[in-house]
Amino acid sequence: MNIHTRTVGDVHILDISGKINLGQGTMVVRNTIKDLLHSGVKKIVLNLAEVNHIDSSGVGELVSSYTAVAKEGGQLRLLNLTTRVQEILAITRLLTIFQVFDNEPAAVSFP
Repeated sequence: MNIHTRTVGDVHILDISGKINLGQGTMVVRNTIKDLLHSGVKKIVLNLAEVNHIDSSGVGELVSSYTAVAKEGGQLRLLNLTTRVQEILAITRLLTIFQVFDNEPAAVSFP
């Protein structure tokens, strides 16, 4: 799994590719989010367009990241969910928790 971080204004977008699963996949996401929060970043978008697999640990990491960002007074949004990721989030009813966007301009438009 790889993460490429870029900024649009004051929003940090994490372009994630590969698998978010138990082990290194979840650790990379966790550490990247933690580093951004320590740097004072409050607006984070996870671009999941290139995520081809996510397991229960990966879903748990998304929830943990969402909670960590909210606890610091920030917002975390999801962008470009693949069909598989969207199905998993729908089954677990997490689509009602996350703000999900299909296009980047809308995702980076924070109030």
